[in-house]
Amino acid sequence: MPRLRCADRQWQTAPGANLLDSLLEQGIAVPYSCRAGACHSCLVRCVDGEPEDLRPEALDAQRRAQGWRLACQCQVTADLQVEVYDPLKEGLPARIEQLAWLSETVLQVRLRSERPLRYRAGEHLVLWTEEGIARPYSLASLPGEDELLEFHLGCHRPGAFCDAARRWQVGQTLRLGERHAGALHYDSAWAEQPLLLLAAGTGLAPLWGVLREALRQQHAGPIRLVHVAGSAGHYLVEPLQALARQYPQLSLAFCSDADAAIGRPSRQSIALVCGGAAFVERCGRQLFMAGLPRRQVLADVFLARD
Repeated sequence: MPRLRCADRQWQTAPGANLLDSLLEQGIAVPYSCRAGACHSCLVRCVDGEPEDLRPEALDAQRRAQGWRLACQCQVTADLQVEVYDPLKEGLPARIEQLAWLSETVLQVRLRSERPLRYRAGEHLVLWTEEGIARPYSLASLPGEDELLEFHLGCHRPGAFCDAARRWQVGQTLRLGERHAGALHYDSAWAEQPLLLLAAGTGLAPLWGVLREALRQQHAGPIRLVHVAGSAGHYLVEPLQALARQYPQLSLAFCSDADAAIGRPSRQSIALVCGGAAFVERCGRQLFMAGLPRRQVLADVFLARD
């Protein structure tokens, strides 16, 4: 049986066992969220040995060359020694500059990183609290708009990360972990095509950035943004309405039902969808029935972890 080592512990595990599960079963604290290789929360570094990686393309070549792997996507097939990601050593410090409640349940957090961070609208980062709790969050900020990184935290449910966030104060330091592009972005090649932006809850955060990037690049086609919210309520309503007054090609819809989100989109539309798994699946099914090819539907899923 393969022998697995981490920190000062070693144990035997079944051949082909999932690396993340093997670590968690031994009480080793490894953050995780999606278990699909998308959020990049469960980074570990291989010190000795190599697991079977089911999604090697999920990390860039530089990270892989440094020995990093996503534990949720690895199987232990031979003796292996790993190190868990240490945010104090590997993470980028970022100071909390602004905190504001955009609604009763959505906390806006704006950070200034210790050094400039290159990213594009729609990407997400892993945030680490001082207590060592990690969660991936989409960037709501727009590169070049200012120097601050903006995140929208949905705090309508209790959870370890959000409970910590409610106690944050301006001046505290967080750590920025792995950055990941995900599916959501704006492509200048879409300039003449209709854009359909569908968001549920804080799935609005990355699309808020993508929308402003499209407008900054003078998108000529119509843009329709739909925000679906239940009891947590809508947010960014006034800033969105201000943009709609400034840009006549932008239309808005705020609703409580995912079925009302789609409407009858043009078959030339590019659809960007972000929200919980059920919302994304439902929108994807309706868009397919409306005649949109799958290549024209880009989606990121928010998965509850706490």
